[in-house]
Amino acid sequence: MRIVRITAAAARAVPVGIQREKRRMLAFAIRRLIEALMVMLAVALIAFALFRFVGDPVNQMVGQDATLEDRARLRQELGLDDPVIAQFGRFALHAVQFDFGISYQLKQPVTSMIAERFPATFELALAAALFAVALGIPMGVYTGIYRESWLSKIFLTVSLIGISLPTFLIGILLIYLFSVRLGWLSSFGRGDVVAIGFWRTGLLTLSGLKALILPSITLGLFQMTLVTRLVRAEMLEVLRTDYIKFARARGLSDRAINFGHALSNTLVPVITVIGLQLGSIIAFAIITETVFQWPGMGLMFIQAVQNADIPVMAAYLLLVAFLFVLINFLVDLIYVRIDPRIRVQGQEV
Repeated sequence: MRIVRITAAAARAVPVGIQREKRRMLAFAIRRLIEALMVMLAVALIAFALFRFVGDPVNQMVGQDATLEDRARLRQELGLDDPVIAQFGRFALHAVQFDFGISYQLKQPVTSMIAERFPATFELALAAALFAVALGIPMGVYTGIYRESWLSKIFLTVSLIGISLPTFLIGILLIYLFSVRLGWLSSFGRGDVVAIGFWRTGLLTLSGLKALILPSITLGLFQMTLVTRLVRAEMLEVLRTDYIKFARARGLSDRAINFGHALSNTLVPVITVIGLQLGSIIAFAIITETVFQWPGMGLMFIQAVQNADIPVMAAYLLLVAFLFVLINFLVDLIYVRIDPRIRVQGQEV
């Protein structure tokens, strides 16, 4: 009877522990959400400063023959004579509603311009991330396990080249080799695209896929080398731990040790870095899109800088910050869920 009473008490304690863990996860998510909102508020202040201190919007919207009365009337319509706090509140409210105003250069809504170019940048970033992960993780695992093999030395040499060479030089070299000399792949543009609702994709056409190869390799090569070296360093560290030695002493196979134990523990910090690098790929696709004339947000931002198109610049800054914050938030939640050693306690995880 005593054994039955202990078992029942333990059974009642299990739901209590689950509920406590759920509350901790909820508190952690709320805390991270508040931090994300604070970051977005700071970025909104920076973006708003572009409107206040980088030129006069009226000069960008009217011609040289505009009278002082016309300029004053336009300033009043835009609310530029209102107090700074009121202007920032209006700017933040519109940004929350994804309303970033009208482009000074093209006279089009900035939101529609972003919606038109976002698919190109997203597909390029996704292809670059898949390229980096699909090659980086196996190369890192191999170089971590077989440190002295000639293939490991080749992989490390390739990773060193990927880190050392600037992105624009890698793109130019790939264009010269595969487009100019061999004529296999396109050197610019996105190829043929297919409209699926509002989304225009090149993944469903042969020319679109061929046009994606060179820019995705150019953009993902640095990320691939980063993943390779991170996985290698983590594998070397994990393989020296005591529980790996105990696993070998128990007679487990090398495959079970390397992939069942070492790799699973190695991927925890790797997932964090990969998630953050996805935001970096989107943010820093500017150079790649410029080299390959890829019609994405990065190329749009460069053109906006050249023309002092402040609404486009501010919208791009806010969008990139939002993507970084969102990815970081999701990675934090995934990080807590996949590692059983981590518990949400106190102020940090």
